[in-house]
Amino acid sequence: METLGQRLKRLRTQKKLTQAQLASAAGLSSQSSIGNIENDTRGYGASIIKIAEILEVTPEYLQTGIDRQQIFSGNIAPGPNIKGKGKYPVISWVQAGQWTGCEPVEAWQAEEWRISHHDLGPSGYFLRVRGPSMTAPNSQYSFPEGMLLHINPQIDATPGRFVIARRGKDNEATFKRFTLIDGERYLEALNPEWPNRFLKMEADDAIVGVVVDASFGQLP
Repeated sequence: METLGQRLKRLRTQKKLTQAQLASAAGLSSQSSIGNIENDTRGYGASIIKIAEILEVTPEYLQTGIDRQQIFSGNIAPGPNIKGKGKYPVISWVQAGQWTGCEPVEAWQAEEWRISHHDLGPSGYFLRVRGPSMTAPNSQYSFPEGMLLHINPQIDATPGRFVIARRGKDNEATFKRFTLIDGERYLEALNPEWPNRFLKMEADDAIVGVVVDASFGQLP
């Protein structure tokens, strides 16, 4: 099966471009940026859109080998449905803050894809825990930094569940436990030493996903 790096090398070679030429055209700082992608030691990041434009393929095809739209080349065949195999995208917290929880993640928008043994729905995704606000070593639940959260945006959030919430003031995403206090909605941090452990939800805040599992996702 063709890897991401092998696919980039094949497409670059077909265009008769060197690594240095492609890097320069894409606005990357050095030839090694393309070399590292072709060696499968790094992902595209934001450069994927420009590289796809230069190579005349879609960002989705660059990332996955799948091109559902086929808008650049009619001889690229679409691949299998990766969502049907239990693979979901790992997205950034910036993306999570912009998400409505309804639209599916396009393949090219993710740095990587991970397998979940849960059905996360058509718009499911992963997030990596950042920061210590949800780390509580002596508690029943603890989510250290780097842990992968399996998120289903279609599940109704009920008190006690762990959720991804979007703060309406700045579209910032946060991972907390949803709870009710005297009938008011709050987001709770598990770390007992975390300042402002309980954040009251405002009218323009929204829950955009329910965490159904957590794992480190690094084991073979």
